[in-house]
Amino acid sequence: MIRPAVLTALLAAVPLAHAAPDLSTVSERSGFARTGRYDEVVKLCAAFQQAWPRQVKCVEFGRTPEGRPMLALVASGSGALTAQAAKKQGLPVTLIQGGIHAGEIDGKDAGFLALREVLEGRLARGVLDKQVLVFVPVFNVDGHERFAKWNRPNQRGPVEMGWRTTAQNFNLNRDYMKADAPEMQAMLALVNAWDPLTYVDLHVTDGAMFQHDVSIQVEPVNSGDQQFRKDGLALRSGVIADISQQGSTPQSYYMSFVKTDDPSSGFADAVYEPRFSTGYFQLRNRISLLVETHSWKDYATRVRVTHNTVVSILEQVAKNGRQWQQDAWAADMRAQKLAGSLVPLSYKTTDRTRMVDFQGYAYTRTQSEVSGMMMTHYDESKPQVWHVPLRDEVVPDVQVAAPGAGYIVPAAFAEMVGKKLRQHDIAFKVLGRAQDKGDVETFRAEQASFSKTSFESHQRLTVQGAWKHEPRAISAGSLFVPIAQPKARLVMALLEPQAPDSLLAWGEFNNAFERKEYMEEYVAEDVAREQLAADPALAAEFRRRLDTDEAFAKNPHARLEFFARRHPSWDERLNLYPVMRTDAAL
Repeated sequence: MIRPAVLTALLAAVPLAHAAPDLSTVSERSGFARTGRYDEVVKLCAAFQQAWPRQVKCVEFGRTPEGRPMLALVASGSGALTAQAAKKQGLPVTLIQGGIHAGEIDGKDAGFLALREVLEGRLARGVLDKQVLVFVPVFNVDGHERFAKWNRPNQRGPVEMGWRTTAQNFNLNRDYMKADAPEMQAMLALVNAWDPLTYVDLHVTDGAMFQHDVSIQVEPVNSGDQQFRKDGLALRSGVIADISQQGSTPQSYYMSFVKTDDPSSGFADAVYEPRFSTGYFQLRNRISLLVETHSWKDYATRVRVTHNTVVSILEQVAKNGRQWQQDAWAADMRAQKLAGSLVPLSYKTTDRTRMVDFQGYAYTRTQSEVSGMMMTHYDESKPQVWHVPLRDEVVPDVQVAAPGAGYIVPAAFAEMVGKKLRQHDIAFKVLGRAQDKGDVETFRAEQASFSKTSFESHQRLTVQGAWKHEPRAISAGSLFVPIAQPKARLVMALLEPQAPDSLLAWGEFNNAFERKEYMEEYVAEDVAREQLAADPALAAEFRRRLDTDEAFAKNPHARLEFFARRHPSWDERLNLYPVMRTDAAL
């Protein structure tokens, strides 16, 4: 919540009347040519509370690295302005955020406009009586204040805008799982408190020139709980129908070509990894909706389309939210029974193709004298219908059976992993007693590949291998993370080593896959000779490798390592994923 002294000062500066000029934005007053700075958000947040004290509450839910308040407007016609009140009344919560990429700022201005019109009773009457809206005008606040012209060179308006990443250069829409950024940690705390049924992420696309003005993507539709997908599809269909009637031409997939800059390659739908908002919330058995207005539409058009979409979402949740909430809770119950079931960790788009008519523009493709590449040039004066392929069949890719009981995190890693589990509101317990030989499954990587470059401040890791039963010691202070909990899919997404955004994939366990102890080569040479003399079977296997594996035969280090791996000094923990699985509750 905003500090009382600050809020009092802000409220004192706001007139009691709530006429449009007092609560309008810089964007409106400029004819949607400009957008305001963050001080406008601070003033409007307090002003909306002043104008509608029974329906709106301005709260601070975090501080950015540069010390700015992260603000949300809580709005409800029922008077449920706290998470506790919303839960007591059983109201579905809709969380709408703008400015996760602060140059894509349509959501801030559209959200303030839509909220004001709803509160004034000018449209969507009664929608706030049946839900609680938590509106975050700007998620990436520090990035918003990196304010300048041309921060988005492939976007038409506003005149100036914020920056894509945070002051620490994090892309927040890659951070939902690893939660490195203080802003994301604050957002997850807000989500944990309110448990929104629907989480809406407002963006602007990059990409080519065409006539369509927005994409509406929702999960669960292709991912997550099978039965709950019908509700995600219903929301997507309802919003697309609503805004289509208002003149928009929405699509249900991200309008990016399969081959960059080549319209003839068409489009492919996909399920996003859980580092993205749209891939994350299906793991919590909740609905996420991604709005992507088209960057080449002018700012007024984009704000209008986003405004209409926000209103439609509120209307859809008001109409269906109670049932969807019951369905979400039923999905929670099913998630608690996933033990032993095959659970998708990732998804892929098949090669099945259908042809679609897509509203584009006439274009030519010529070789550039500047870059030497084939480049596409569009003629916006000549609308054209493209008949292009669309791949929209999405199926599970990597699938793993859920553990019978849960995961064990050794005490050495308990602090790091426990912090992440708490950030995601995942249940676990600390084990008070050690076991000499626990009946567990372990994962040893047959291959471990480190990324060559840093991504979002991490060196990512990809492993291949499988779980196998192996007795291992379990130390006191280890964590037991049960699979029998509503966020079971999220537990697996964090702790299964082959999940695309697991803690392992983000490099949190890289040390376990780095060799630390070595045998000097002259020592290894003597060891090899001793092993060859003492073990005829080993000698035969060595000769076979020399005869059949040319790369091995030409690599002196690999040849010596063949013997070092069979010596008692070899580190048996190398490439052993520290986290274990168990079929017995602890």
